[in-house]
Amino acid sequence: MAALLIVPGLGGSGPEHWQTWWQAQVPDAVRVEQADWHAPDLERWSRRVGAALEQTGEPAWLVAHSFGCLAAVHAALARPGRVAGAFLVAPADPARFGLDTALPATALPFPALVVASADDPWMSLPRAQEWAGRWGCACRSLGRAGHINVEAGYGPWPEGLGLFASLQATDTHQHRPAQQRIAQI
Repeated sequence: MAALLIVPGLGGSGPEHWQTWWQAQVPDAVRVEQADWHAPDLERWSRRVGAALEQTGEPAWLVAHSFGCLAAVHAALARPGRVAGAFLVAPADPARFGLDTALPATALPFPALVVASADDPWMSLPRAQEWAGRWGCACRSLGRAGHINVEAGYGPWPEGLGLFASLQATDTHQHRPAQQRIAQI
């Protein structure tokens, strides 16, 4: 099985967050640590994700949340072949951080899924769908799910683990980055 890198967002996904629960459930999952969880800096955060990718002996799966999604995508595009796929949950809107032009808007060369919410305060569903389209990946809306974090009722989130397992089952040889699929559950 490929390595699993957990890429938290602002605040570092505390002990009750689904990412922390997943880390305990998935053997050998590694959390990418940031020097300052409260200072979102795309270049610095991306370097940390990139360093973690370089330490894996094989392409890794990225499981990112919020600002961590932006850092994960930025790092992945700079390291061709190092990423097996990406599960991007409740990405933060790059425009909130002045990153619309700094963040690549290019198709990802691996399977990816954006999981979004109709009432996420960090990125609207239409913007999440727009970025999923730019990245050439599917976008799954969970409906009114807030920021898909502890405050929105997403502690362990086993349903998300099921979505991630479905993404991992994607045949990477059949992956077509330019296709966008939007599903409502």
